Formats: sequence, structure tokens, C-alpha cells
Amino acid sequence: MSRRRYSSDEDDEDPRARKRMRTSEPVDIEERLESLILRVGEKSTSSLESNLEGLASVLEADLPNYKARIIKILCQCAVTLPEKMTVYTTLVGLLNAKNYNCGGEFVETLTRNLKEALKTYNFGGALLIVRFLADLVNCHVIVASSLLQMFDHFVEVSLEDNIPQVRSDWYVCAVLSSLPCVGRELYEKKEFEFNKLLQTIENYISKRQKTHVAALRVWSVDDPHPQEEYLDCLWSQMKSLRNAKWMEKVINRPYLAFDGLLCEALQHTLPQIIPPSHHEDATYPLPSVVFRMFDYTDIPEGPAMPGSHSIERYLIEEHLHWIIWTHQMEKKDCAATLLSYPDKNKVPLNYCIVEVIFAELFRLPKPPVLDVMYGALLIELCKLQPSSMPQVLAQATEMIFERLDSMNTTCIERFTSWFAYHLSNFQFKWSWSDWGEVCNMDPELPKPKFVREVLFKCLRLSYHQRLLDTVPDSFSALIPLKPTPYYKFNKEGAGSHPGTMTSHQLIASIKSKCTPEEVILIMKDLPNPLADEESDPAYNPLKIEVFTQTLLHLGAKSFSHSFAALSKFHYVFKVLAENEEAQMCILKNMYQLWNTHTQMMVVLVDKMLKTQIVECSAVANWLFSTEMQHDFTNFYVWEIMHGTIHKMNKHVQKLQKEVDDARDQLEAAERRMRDGLGMDDDQDTPSEEMIDRMEEKLEAAQSEQKNLFLIIFQRFIMILTNHHASCEAIGKDFNTPWYKWVIERLRQVFLTHHDQVYKYINTLETLMFTSDIDSHILEVFQQFAALRT
Repeated sequence: MSRRRYSSDEDDEDPRARKRMRTSEPVDIEERLESLILRVGEKSTSSLESNLEGLASVLEADLPNYKARIIKILCQCAVTLPEKMTVYTTLVGLLNAKNYNCGGEFVETLTRNLKEALKTYNFGGALLIVRFLADLVNCHVIVASSLLQMFDHFVEVSLEDNIPQVRSDWYVCAVLSSLPCVGRELYEKKEFEFNKLLQTIENYISKRQKTHVAALRVWSVDDPHPQEEYLDCLWSQMKSLRNAKWMEKVINRPYLAFDGLLCEALQHTLPQIIPPSHHEDATYPLPSVVFRMFDYTDIPEGPAMPGSHSIERYLIEEHLHWIIWTHQMEKKDCAATLLSYPDKNKVPLNYCIVEVIFAELFRLPKPPVLDVMYGALLIELCKLQPSSMPQVLAQATEMIFERLDSMNTTCIERFTSWFAYHLSNFQFKWSWSDWGEVCNMDPELPKPKFVREVLFKCLRLSYHQRLLDTVPDSFSALIPLKPTPYYKFNKEGAGSHPGTMTSHQLIASIKSKCTPEEVILIMKDLPNPLADEESDPAYNPLKIEVFTQTLLHLGAKSFSHSFAALSKFHYVFKVLAENEEAQMCILKNMYQLWNTHTQMMVVLVDKMLKTQIVECSAVANWLFSTEMQHDFTNFYVWEIMHGTIHKMNKHVQKLQKEVDDARDQLEAAERRMRDGLGMDDDQDTPSEEMIDRMEEKLEAAQSEQKNLFLIIFQRFIMILTNHHASCEAIGKDFNTPWYKWVIERLRQVFLTHHDQVYKYINTLETLMFTSDIDSHILEVFQQFAALRT
């Protein structure tokens, strides 16, 4: 459902005036109703209560003709505009007071939507519907006892046997997150039953396993802020609310203004809502760790930051998260809505917003929305609040920088990308001298590594001379080299290389627009260095070296020139590189030519994968090869690695969708034939044989995907085990900066691709992550496995 924008005159229009105008305006009435409902609660010269009362009258008048449409729109608002939940529950309450049958149909429809959401594993939508139903108790639409009965059914899931913890976690979380709005009602009307429910939840919370927490932490230490598991933190916040007699100071409750009217309304009993049984293919939301950056000591003036266990902290953060989710495609609207937070004068709003944005950016396994959205949003916030937001953001940046030594590698990577993007929008201005300490540190430590990688990212967004002009000379060791190709056949001493003459001949021929077949003929007499070692070599590394170096040198002017060269001579690559070793040889020569231009290497590998010049397994083995050890901890290597895995995963998903769609088409055609309707002439129905061939392709792709993960994890285990052994042999502590980067890259592969990796968890547990490997490596696997168990 879209959020339509209208003129300011229309925003200020009274709903009752709109009702009078309906007959004279040539406007579609259903669209008009949607417009009125969507915009209620937004900026207006009239009070919210007045607008709600007027809108309720408008909708009541239209119920005879448009009741189904009105109910559908309100049900959609319950899940698409959660930050206005109490506005819509009040509106439903007013409609129920005026028309009991309409209220009943709304509750029935919303309940049906909840059951469908639970059945289809739409847990995000289900959570919002549960909260909406809970708030309807406050509006005297739903009987409190029936809501408690639903909560009891949800919490009883925690008593089920042989289910993953994430299942019971979600149902308990759905109840807990609804209590801030309805806890007072349940406490006053059903205290005994309510306390019994809370005791069951407390028993469950105390028994949960938390092996997964270490994998999801942003920082490996709890100083200065503890990193709590999300359900533990939520339970602590609920206990604080219970101690306050379920009274909070944050939730906007417009229904209180209509208490006299709503109290007289007849209430509805929720139908029985029993959670569907667990199925093996069910995917539940993963757990998380609560991110904290600020407390009251970090805020020099103005309102104090609520405590981490106060219910106000939870409600403020939840509201801000909702706003970001709702407006994620509209950065300007998102920034303006965040800064228009109700009661903003009672909280340090800028600090709350910055903390919430970084909490989402650093969320593991992945942020709720695209990473770039957070960068664009922070820029808009700085534009709207130029006198205060940049200072808060600079303070946050300094605080994160100071804690880099204990920061999760994935989060350092995201912080790096965001900071470079932010600098590029503010002329790369920064107090670089404040970070001068990094110039004298081991370059593998997190702080100098961060600065270096930021500068590499800045280079992608600018040009080399700009960096030299911006960054102090003392940072010269961390500034990237100028990205230029190293074409070996033009260098001093190249004349003695056996491929030099052929390379120069190739240049002349390619410039003369020769064909791929002519290129192969030019290289046919090049000797094979492997001939002395093998009787029948599978490939000729000299031919690959000459051709790859020459072609990429000719295409070095730009990305598009390189792409054109790969495309035109794709056939030559396929002839020269029929096996994995030959493909790794291509990658090796690409690296030798472009090792000072990391972005070029990233895009070239991506292009070679797309055009199937190289296979995913060849890229993975190349990245783990001895030649790449010097760059192994550099971020671009892992950009290539994850891009490779992602490409493999997308290929499998595409083939899976094709098989599923074909199966659906065949089943639909068979149903039509059984019903005597005949074949659909507009659709080519696949045959069983066609589907069998598609499934064979899918199985082959799944086998490649599994093999790719096995290669990656096997290589991780090998290099980490060798590191442990070599450190032990010389009596050195294994926990070096290099080790931190690599062990956390292992964890990153597990988390980033958890949906795909989890399919092969039994194989990994049986073949690789067994009890006889190093405990630190095994621990990473166990943390990953615990995410879903």
C-alpha cells in the first residue's frame, strides 16, 4: 500500500468538509477513502481527536456501500504504518462504538490475517497484528480475557518438545512486545491470570540457551555498555514496567479522549487463535543482540537518555525503527519524520536517532534495509539539523573508532563503507590529525586497517590526487597507491620473457580487429612450461599469461573497455581455461596486472563469473591461494568472496524458482483437464520430461553450491589450524591481529549466507566441524548452529 502525498491545503482540510464535497468532486470514492485513512494523524491545523472524530463519521456514512474496502484498508494500516498504531486502534474503536457489526467484522478479518501470517511464516506482519489486537483492548473493542487466552496459547509454545528455540522465542517476544500498551488493562482487570502468564514467561527466559550471542555481538567486550541478548533485555524492561504498575510515559493514547464513548461500546471476543504446529521448513526470525552506544554521561546538555532497562528506552527505539522501516524508500520523508518524533523535547532525540541507525547498520546477520539507506538518511538528517546532528554524528564516529579493537569484523566493514560514503558527501573533510596514532601502529591492527580501508573506499568515490590533497602527509603509508596496471611485457627485462614477442604481436592484431580464432593461431607456438612436469598438461599457463595480461592491458582505460575486451574474446578464454587450475591462472594474471586497483579486480571477477570464464570454486581457491596471502585480510578480497557466493546462491534460487513454477503450471494444467476445461491455449505447459531436465540442472547447481561451501570451510580450517600449530611450535600467542580477521571472516561466511549454509549443516558437522578440530574453530560453528536450534 503506497503512502500518497497531497498538497498542504488538503492536509489541513477537515474530514467533515471532505464528506460534504464528495458529491461534487469527480474523484473515485474508494481512493478518497484510502487517502483519508492513510493521512489521519499527520500534520494538520485541527487536533488529532477532532480529525479522528470527523473521519469516523465519514467512514460510518460510507459503511453501507464500502464496508469491505474500509476494513481492508484499516487492516493494511495495522501492518504498514505501525508508528501510527494507536491512531488506527482509536479509529477502529470509534467505528465499533458507532457500528458494532463493523467492529466485529474488522476483528474477524484481522484475526484471519493473523492466522494466515502465522501459517505462511510472515512473522513480521504477525507481530504487528498481535500488537494491534492488544491495543484494541484499550479501545474497548476486544475483551481483555480473550486477549489473555491468545497470549496463553502463544506462551504455551515454550512448553512444546523437540522444537527450535527460535520458535518459542518468537511467540514469547510477540507477547512481551505487546505488554507496554495493554499491560495496565490486564493488570487492573485480570491480575491473577496476568501474573500467571508472566511467571510462565520468566521460567522460560531463565532456561534459554544463549550460545548464539557471541556470534551476534558488535563488540567482544561489554565495556562501557553491556550487550544483552534481545529477549533478556526485553524481559528486564518488562520487569521495570511491572514495578511501575504498568504505567509508561511515551505511548500516545488518543483513545483516552474518547473514553466515555468507548466504554459504552459492546466488546468482541477474539476467536481461538492457536499457533500452527512446527514444520521443519519453517524459518523463524533469528535472535539478536541489543546495540547500545550512548548513556546519560555522553549527553552534555538537554534531556537525559533513558536507562537501558527503562520501558521508555524500548518504546522510543521501537518507534524510530518503525519509522525507518516505513519510510525506507523515501530518505527525505524518513529524516523529517524521525525529527518530528512526538515528545521530542523530553528525550535527547538526535542521540536516540543516531544510536538506532547504527544499531540497524550493525545488525547481524544483516541490516533490516539496504546499507546505503542509512548513509543517505544520516546525510539528510545533517541537512535538516545542521547545528546539532553533525556534532552528534561526529561524536558517535569517534566513539566507534575508539572501540574498533573489540569490534566485530563485519561491523568494521560496514562502518568503513558508511564513513567513506559520508566523507564523500562532505568534501572528505575530517579531523584526520586526531587519528595520527594509527600511522605508527601495526598495519594489521583494527584502527590502521580501518583508516586504510576507508581511504580505499574514498578512492572509489573520488580520485587519487584528491586523497593526497586531503589526507595529511603523515598518513602516506596508509594511502592507496595510484591505481595503474602493471603490464609485465613492457617492463625492463621483459625482452627475455618467452611471451613478450607474442604479446606485442597480439596487441597489433587486436588493434587491427582480429578474430578470436586468429588470436588462438598467434599463440599456438608458445611453449608449455608444464610439459616438463606432465606428459599431457591440462592447460598452458604461458598462453593464459600472455593472453590475459595483453587483453586486460588493452582494456585498461575503463571498466567498459575491459568488459568489451572480455566479451569479444570470450571464446579464447573458454578454449584456454577448461579446468579449475587454468581458471585460477587467469585470476592470478588479472591480479598481477591490477593489484593496485582493488575495485577493478572486484568488477573483473564479477564479470568473469557472469560470463562463465571462471567458476565459483576457482575464485574461492584462488582467494585462499598462497599468492593471495599478502592481501588476505584486505576487505576487497572478502568483497570478491561474498560476491562469488552470492552469485552461486542466486543461480540456485533461479533454477529452484523455474522448477517450482513449472511444477505449478503442470499441476494447474492437470487440474483443468480433470475438470474438463481443456488446456490453456495462452500458456505453454511444460512436460514431465522437461521438468525432469530442469530438476537435473537444479541438482547439479546445488551440488556446485555445496562444493563451494565445502571448499571455503575446508580452506578456513586448514589455514587456521596451521596458524595454531606454527604459533604453538614457537611458543607464540595465537591470538594475533591476523587471526582475529580470519576467524571473524569464517564467522561472517556462516552468518551472511546462513540460509544457504544451514541446508548443509549435517554434512559440515559430520565431515569438517568435528570434535577433533581446534576448539576455537569449532566454537564458531556451534554459535552458528545455535542460531536456529
